[in-house]
Amino acid sequence: MSKRGWLLFLAMGVIWGVPYAMIAVAVEDFDPVFVAFGRTLIGGLLLLPIALYTDALRPVFRRWRPLLLYTLVEISGPWFLIGYAETTLNSSTVGLLIAAVPLIAVLIVTRLGHETFDARRILGLIVGFAGVAALVGLDVDLSNPAAIGAIALTTIGYAVGPIVINHSLADLPPMGVVTASLLLAAALYTPFAALRRPEHFPADASLSVLGLAIVCTAAAFLLFFALIGEVGPARATVITYINPAVAIVLGVTLLNEPLTAGMAIGFPLVVLGSFLGTRQSRAAAPQDDPALSATP
Repeated sequence: MSKRGWLLFLAMGVIWGVPYAMIAVAVEDFDPVFVAFGRTLIGGLLLLPIALYTDALRPVFRRWRPLLLYTLVEISGPWFLIGYAETTLNSSTVGLLIAAVPLIAVLIVTRLGHETFDARRILGLIVGFAGVAALVGLDVDLSNPAAIGAIALTTIGYAVGPIVINHSLADLPPMGVVTASLLLAAALYTPFAALRRPEHFPADASLSVLGLAIVCTAAAFLLFFALIGEVGPARATVITYINPAVAIVLGVTLLNEPLTAGMAIGFPLVVLGSFLGTRQSRAAAPQDDPALSATP
């Protein structure tokens, strides 16, 4: 990857390593659908003035079909499903299951013929997944089939979302796509959120939703579009290996959580796997990779 690609990759790994803890705090007091509604509505409204000023929304709504598909598979569905799953599953289980996203993305883009993967990249994805498993210590809770199914659907959505961006929305203004998708998601959530509106708004849960909206949604998606345009959809999903590593590092350094042997082993495996998994395949020249030619 280029230097810009690595910077975007690391930034996204950090930013999207934070939400799991914030969501866990928020769903203690708010219904998962209300958390998702607040996150999308606030994030969309923050970006709306800029999108209107730059006239970035008009071309986006002309392509409403892929916009709706992207919104459903990347935002509306996953954010509700993760919130639901985190009411019963521990964060280790969620992090480990979502780490399957790059593997699913590889299968999809290879099947579609959009990218070529050599043994080195495939090995990198496997090593990265093993690193995530070591990080979370295999503290996996499989007692709730519905919650496991919710995360399984989330991983598929997260794998498909970047592909939709790359092949149907990459030539549109990122500000317009992000703003429109967030507001569309908020509209889809509205009737359900109205039925689950909380009677009280505790400070910790409210601040968590606000942080999710500003940092992990509005700012993060603009960076994510730039990352997809720089490195392609399959490589962009490898950030799901970095996310749990970042979450654990923050827990150890800021919350005084214990550093286990699994963390010491898993972290370098995640770094190595991410490096190998994001390398350009030798079999394909950069100019032959459509994922690298689309710049949002």
